[in-house]
Amino acid sequence: MGFYRDAVFPRLMNTMMDNEHIREIRARVCGGLAGDVVEIGFGTGLNLPHLPAEVTSLRAVDPLQVGAKLGAARLAASPVRVEFAGLDGQSLPFPDESVEAVLSTWTLCSIPDATAALREVRRVLRPGGALHFVEHGASPEVSVRRWQDRLDPIQCRVAGGCHLNRDIPTLIEAGGLGVQKMDTYYAKGTPKASGWLFEGTAVPA
Repeated sequence: MGFYRDAVFPRLMNTMMDNEHIREIRARVCGGLAGDVVEIGFGTGLNLPHLPAEVTSLRAVDPLQVGAKLGAARLAASPVRVEFAGLDGQSLPFPDESVEAVLSTWTLCSIPDATAALREVRRVLRPGGALHFVEHGASPEVSVRRWQDRLDPIQCRVAGGCHLNRDIPTLIEAGGLGVQKMDTYYAKGTPKASGWLFEGTAVPA
């Protein structure tokens, strides 16, 4: 699975996660970002075109280093200075209270210990800072949730450790953050089992 995980899967996501609807979501989630930002799950830089002019730097955290290669054109076109500064969202290599914001888009599903990652987010955020997020997870529909639970082991194998059924608001709270605002909905054109989204911001509790 190493070659698939490290080389094939990132290329699939680079295409599948860049349609018109998802770009609209990325633009909303990135709205309001400013100053020094950490992005956990940088991937191939699909958020770069949506960063506001107020963002002065981006510290990219991602375990798959092929993302920089696949996102080379986006990196070259971005006016924001990007520093690749970590491989593990569960252990961020930044001082306490050192960044204005953290960005996470479709990332908490695949971090082995998402609570640990969110505690790290809380630690590095400066007073007044916020986590900007969109994540997929557990649906409120019982029938959909049952399918999510059934399919989760398969999803983890074929999608780089991605879980379908994580309770994102509960994870955020367990990480020491409080949801500031959040919208929930099914993504257009996506199967319900993987399409229930949580979009919003959270701040240190």
